[in-house]
Amino acid sequence: MMALTDRARRVLRFLWSGWAGLAGLAVFAAVWQLGAEAYGSFVLPMPAATLNTLFRLVGDPENRLLVLSTGMRALGGFALAAALGTIAGVIAGYNPAVMRLARPQVTVLIGVPPIAWIVLLMIWFGMGAGTVIATAAIAALPLVFVGAAEGIQTRDRALEDMARMAGLSPLARLFKISLRQMLHVLFPSLVMALGTAFKAAVMAELLANAGGIGGALANARSALDVEAALAWILLSVIALIGVEYGLVQPLRAEAEAWRQAAQPWGVRR
Repeated sequence: MMALTDRARRVLRFLWSGWAGLAGLAVFAAVWQLGAEAYGSFVLPMPAATLNTLFRLVGDPENRLLVLSTGMRALGGFALAAALGTIAGVIAGYNPAVMRLARPQVTVLIGVPPIAWIVLLMIWFGMGAGTVIATAAIAALPLVFVGAAEGIQTRDRALEDMARMAGLSPLARLFKISLRQMLHVLFPSLVMALGTAFKAAVMAELLANAGGIGGALANARSALDVEAALAWILLSVIALIGVEYGLVQPLRAEAEAWRQAAQPWGVRR
């Protein structure tokens, strides 16, 4: 019963914190409205007109499938990057020699623009879903790797020494102490990697003509339909927010519940 009550409190705290996000969106909409009034609807349509177009697009089942397709591709690339990046980052964080060897590779991955990877992947794998997923994974992988490696390197080694003296096995120390300390660095990296995966997936779909939101954006560009283009961009952002706050943030809240133990309701000490 206590566990359910504690979880309900965390859910309510999470929902209450959404007011700040809504306020930020209201400011963004106000700036958008000012820009639309200053430059005209051809350059920047009104927010209300764009929302009407968005609702019209969502009302079509085929368009919902396009959004779902892009979301699944981006999520697949993100999941691949999260798994490989976390494992490689943990290994590099424990081994300074591996970290020194891996840093140049990470620099190369970050330095190569996503559009270059898209061109190479189109040559290697063709213009399909595989290219989109691989592009999203390659774009997100360095961020996850750096977050995992930095989280392991900055862990409190005194806690590991205490656990070793208490008789915990290396595997138990890894899962009960080191990985839990790593999460406060890893989760912000995962959020950034998720956004990067979505952006890379849409870009790959647009350039590879692989359908999804990117393909719809290409059609809007060819028709010079600015309202439709902005509506598809908003749908992409909505899909990203849905995955982040429906999957990543709840996992973070569960994994870092111990950090809230000494905090009163909604106030940080």
